Amino acid sequence: MPVPTTVSALRGLLEQHGLRPKKSLGQNFLISEALLQAVARAADIGPDDVVIEVGPGVGTLTAQLARSARHVIAVEIDPNMVAILRDTLSEFGNVTVIHEDILKLDLNGVLDRYMAPGQPIPGRYKVVANLPYYITSAVIRKFLEHPRRPGILALMVQEEVAQRILAAPGEMSLLAVSVQFYAVPSLAMKLPAGAFYPAPKVDSAVVRLTVRNDRRMVDPKLFFRVAQAGFGQKRKQLRNSLAAGLAISPAAGESILDSAGIDPQRRAQTLTIEEWERLANAVSAEPGA
Repeated sequence: MPVPTTVSALRGLLEQHGLRPKKSLGQNFLISEALLQAVARAADIGPDDVVIEVGPGVGTLTAQLARSARHVIAVEIDPNMVAILRDTLSEFGNVTVIHEDILKLDLNGVLDRYMAPGQPIPGRYKVVANLPYYITSAVIRKFLEHPRRPGILALMVQEEVAQRILAAPGEMSLLAVSVQFYAVPSLAMKLPAGAFYPAPKVDSAVVRLTVRNDRRMVDPKLFFRVAQAGFGQKRKQLRNSLAAGLAISPAAGESILDSAGIDPQRRAQTLTIEEWERLANAVSAEPGA
């Protein structure tokens, strides 16, 4: 059975299997071929690329990816969808369907099996995902914090989440800092709720994350420890939120901020990534911090 290309075909496919979309798994399926092609283009898929797709559903986007990629690894948590995928994607010899929770996936094992030896950048691959709200941050962290990071992630997320990821200093959140430490985000496209079946309550967007190749001059664990401390009480001035988060005195917090060249009265959402780096390095140089 081919991948459905209309809502009526999708409904028929699900009814044939006695299924309905599961709200608990965020199953909202994008059907428009033009939009699916645009999502695939956002990931800049080439013939040498291995793509990990998270949440393939019935395979509508998977088919688009398979037409451009060397290999697509479709990771699906719902066993009912896995059964459908093995049917709808049977014509594609370059697709592997894995029944697994993406957060439990052995990423090293998958990459060792499917990455071609001798690629220009060993371990480099791409990720495409349709992410329900409740696992968005966790999935992003899984890939960006892994030693073998992808080159590009093209993520379908709620529009509100996209705005948080893309935020500039003044409106930064811990999510924005976490993403922008590792990658440069950009808005690839917006997706109205009506483009999905069933239609979710909010609009979505595709965010493209281009992973940075340069090395940050700071220890990541310390960086995120400091950032988490700063955002722990984001309505407070940094001297106070840092003190609470790092279990030091406000005076010590102010001294660290002065060393980093940051006004102690500023708040966490105003700092740039580079300022967080300076702050983390200043913490490392402060005895007892």
